[in-house]
Amino acid sequence: MAERQQLEAALDFVREGDTFCVTKLDRLARSVRDLLAIGTRLEATTVSLRVLSVSGNQALDTSTSTGRLMLAVIGAVGQAEREAMLQRQREGIAKAKADGRYKGRVPTARRQAAEIARLKSEGIRPAEIARKLEIGRASVYRVLKAAA
Repeated sequence: MAERQQLEAALDFVREGDTFCVTKLDRLARSVRDLLAIGTRLEATTVSLRVLSVSGNQALDTSTSTGRLMLAVIGAVGQAEREAMLQRQREGIAKAKADGRYKGRVPTARRQAAEIARLKSEGIRPAEIARKLEIGRASVYRVLKAAA
């Protein structure tokens, strides 16, 4: 999972008795496991969590037992929704591929392989080739390696 430096800094900053506020639950945690880990970490320092917008403009506050229960339930429902959406997306892509309608992103660097090779043969450095062709430097190296 990606490192979230600003979240880590905020969680390190809170002190006993503080309330950690977030606008939406999905902005705080990426999974139920992540949510529960953050909740446990906050609870260990007696910091309550307040989610300003859950559903129907209701706030959620973990300083109460009902709030803690709702946090777990809403987190689980949110994760289930996310997983169902990803499954539907995968199924849609598979169907589109089977129907010949899904081609994916056009690989810009490979399309310019001849130009990359020409510029390299002229002695131009890969970083400069990348700037000229507006592609990533790693893509230039990848194309050059494939051509070798």
